[in-house]
Order: sequence, then structure tokens, then C-alpha cells
Amino acid sequence: MFDMARCISLLILNSTKFPQILPAIAGLLFSPNGNGIITLLFFLLPLFGSAQTDSSAVTNIRVMRNMSVQTTYQLGKVFATNNFLKGQNAESEGVRAFQALSLKLSFQTSGRKAWEQLYRYPHYGVGLYTADFFNPEEIGTPIGVYGFLIAPFKRWDKLVFNYELGFGATFNWKAFNPVTNKYNIAIGAGESFMIDAGLNLEYLLTDKIELVAGFSMTHFSNGALKKPNFGINTFAPKIGIKYDFYDKPVFLKSEIQPFTPKNEWLLAAYGGLKNVIFDSADIQILEKYEGVDFPVLGFSALFNHQVSYKSIFGIGATISYNGAVNAQAAVENNELEAVKGKIGDKVMLSIYPSYELVINKISVMLQPAVYLYRKKLDNQSPVFHQRIGVKYRITDRVFAGITLVDYKFHISDFIEWNLGYRIP
Repeated sequence: MFDMARCISLLILNSTKFPQILPAIAGLLFSPNGNGIITLLFFLLPLFGSAQTDSSAVTNIRVMRNMSVQTTYQLGKVFATNNFLKGQNAESEGVRAFQALSLKLSFQTSGRKAWEQLYRYPHYGVGLYTADFFNPEEIGTPIGVYGFLIAPFKRWDKLVFNYELGFGATFNWKAFNPVTNKYNIAIGAGESFMIDAGLNLEYLLTDKIELVAGFSMTHFSNGALKKPNFGINTFAPKIGIKYDFYDKPVFLKSEIQPFTPKNEWLLAAYGGLKNVIFDSADIQILEKYEGVDFPVLGFSALFNHQVSYKSIFGIGATISYNGAVNAQAAVENNELEAVKGKIGDKVMLSIYPSYELVINKISVMLQPAVYLYRKKLDNQSPVFHQRIGVKYRITDRVFAGITLVDYKFHISDFIEWNLGYRIP
């Protein structure tokens, strides 16, 4: 059985706890003299060598036959999508750049399952992430944990051209506070979601070591679970080094039966929360900016036509109750309490085409949507909005997922936590 603690301890030469090594690596990487990345590589290579020579440990940990470890550095651009990032902050300077370090543990597929062959033998795993936005007093130093898939477009003898998808959670943000951090309208909570997508090249330098270079775009948001939440979007090239604990992999090839197109219905119910801040409320400022949480509930129906093992096209509709629409609150004992409004003001109907990318039991969904019906009110979000989601197939019929609803392609509206049933 795979023993994560033993595997990591082998990698870092029996160091005490893995989390303690990440700050050390980050310190090397972010060193002011600019030599951090070189120091980091020389720091990691002896670890790889020692791990390789400990043959007894490798024998006992059979999973290392297809395991890799990779470290990646990024230095790139922050998109100025809100006033805080544009320069309305304590420093009176725009937040234009960031640097980040990630440490990934991945597993190379061999083709034992059909989906592995369909995706040209990808590798997948988990990663640790830390970023520096050069403004720790107001933004903090976020740390993230995420899952990822890296799949090839094309393979050559020593070179692989890949696309990469990642999704996870980040922590340690310096959240908005009306007294101590009043300018940070980008991140309203100490936690957020992280969505990452990019391209890279992997070049085999030796039998075990690969050079990785590429770029990625990353979005940070808490999905309006806590306001303010205008989010942060970044773009950055990346460079890294990857060590493979296995010899050159042998990819299995077996006959995959031609796909027969098929149809299905997906029926799902969802729930969520949306935080609303009432600036005009006459209460203590800290209580005011705690805001009020309103329920978001709904039901969706989606008709799909699966055209291949990987791609599903469909059209769907969602009827929802958004308690935050035309929201009102009353003051009771210096606290805000939600006031129930007219249900008709809060009911909405949206329709959307849908595309679903199927990766084994996980699917990524893209759904550009429009509101077909909702009551006309002031300060509404745009009619055109976007839905991006991740779905996991629990059984052949039952699935669960999470969908982010946003608008203007960067402002989160709310999050749907879905549970559904599939009818072939």
C-alpha cells in the first residue's frame, strides 16, 4: 500500500515534517540576491539522488515506479480588475506582479485504463502552492493545495507538449477588514478557491530529470461566500525541474471500441450561500462588514448528447431562488438580520448550451448562460453570465459537483453545490 509519509521522508532525507520544508524552499527561491532558483535546484538534486540510491525503500513503496516530484517557479502579471489592484491601497501603488512556487507530486499513467490512452497517457497528482504579491501587509502570502491533470497534445522522443488543468483551495490570505485592511476588496476572506489552466513543454535532460517550461493563468475567488470578493487573476510563465522515480515508461496499447453516440438527462438540485454587505446600516463597522448570508437554491435539467468518450454537448435550464436579489436586512441588538422579501423578486430562469470534458469519473463543464426570466430591479448582474463547474460521477447514475456562477468573466456571483441523478 502507498505510504505517503514514508515516500515524502525518502524524498527529503528523513526530514521531520513535509510542511516545514516548503517555507525553506520558498526562502531559497525568493532570496533577494536573485540566486534562489539556482540554489533551489542544487538543493533538490541531492535529494533525488539519495532517494534513488535507497533501493530498499523504493522496493517497499511500489507506487514510486510511476511517481514524479516537480518544483516550479513563476514570475508574472496581475490583472488590474478592481480598484485595489489598480492602486487604491495603503501603498498607493498598483499590484501588478507576483511570484509563486509550487511543489507537485504526480503519477504517470500507463494505459491500463481506456481513458489513459484516450488522453495520451497523462500524469496527475496533488500540489502545494505559495505566492508572493509583493504586498504581504494587505494581501498576505497565500498557500494552496490543489489537484491537477497534465495531458499531452503531442509526444516526441525527449519532448512532450502538454496542457494542464488544476483546481484547489488557498489559505493564509490577508482578508478585507474595515478597520485594519479596508482597501483589499479583492479578497474578502482568508480562504479562496483556485482555478489554474496552462500549457507547458517537458524536455528530458537525463534518464530521470526533466526541464519544464510553460505558462498558466490562475483565478482566485471565494465565490461570493464572503464579500467583498472581486477576485485576483494572474498570468505567468513558469520554469521548473521534474524528477522521475521510474525509468522511461512503457505505454500499453489496447484496442478501444468505437464510441457509439448516446443521450442522457441530468437532473440536479443545488444549494449555496451569498454574502451581502449593507453599507448604510447604522451599526458598528465590524458587524456591518460581516454582512448577511442569503440562501441560493435551485433545480437544473440538462439534456446531453455524448459524441465521443471525451466530449459531451448539451442544452440546459436552471430555475433558482436567489435570496440575495433585492436583499433587505433589519438591525436587531446591533446585528443585521435578513428580512424576507417577495419570492417572486428572487426567482430566476436561465438557459445555456453546455460542453463537458470527460476525464474518467471527473468532468469539467463550461456553460455560457443567459437569464430568460427574472424581475427587473436596480443594480442587477448582467443578463449574460458564465457557469464553470466540476462534476464527479459517484455511481453510473448519481453525481455530485460544484459550479461557479460569475459574470464579466471574472466577478463571482455565487457557488452551486450540486447533487444529481443521471437518466440514460
